[in-house]
Amino acid sequence: MTPPRRPVDIGDPDRLYTVTGGRSRADDDSFDLVTLVVSECEPTAGMQSEHVRILELCRHPTAVVEIAAEMKLPITVVRILLGDLLAMSRITARHPRAAGTAASIPDSALLKEVLHGLRNI
Repeated sequence: MTPPRRPVDIGDPDRLYTVTGGRSRADDDSFDLVTLVVSECEPTAGMQSEHVRILELCRHPTAVVEIAAEMKLPITVVRILLGDLLAMSRITARHPRAAGTAASIPDSALLKEVLHGLRNI
């Protein structure tokens, strides 16, 4: 018998509303889950604490999904915050496949085989 799943705690809705300035969507689709983000500068005085945390996390290339996990915030909120930082020229963002590499998305059959192998370890 499997235990019942607990709902994911996404934080206080009032806090999330405040963090995003009432916005529920990013202005554009610049950030998918694997977009790598790098901070371009140090935080400045008076900067929103979530923006400061993102700049600290992104001293080295960090994926959007990793930022959300570290900050324990929903992806949508992180995308909004990243959009703010991008507009202020505080970060750069690039998709791994756009970096001039010949990387491609693995075949789904290969991914299923890897998952099957990991489950059997």
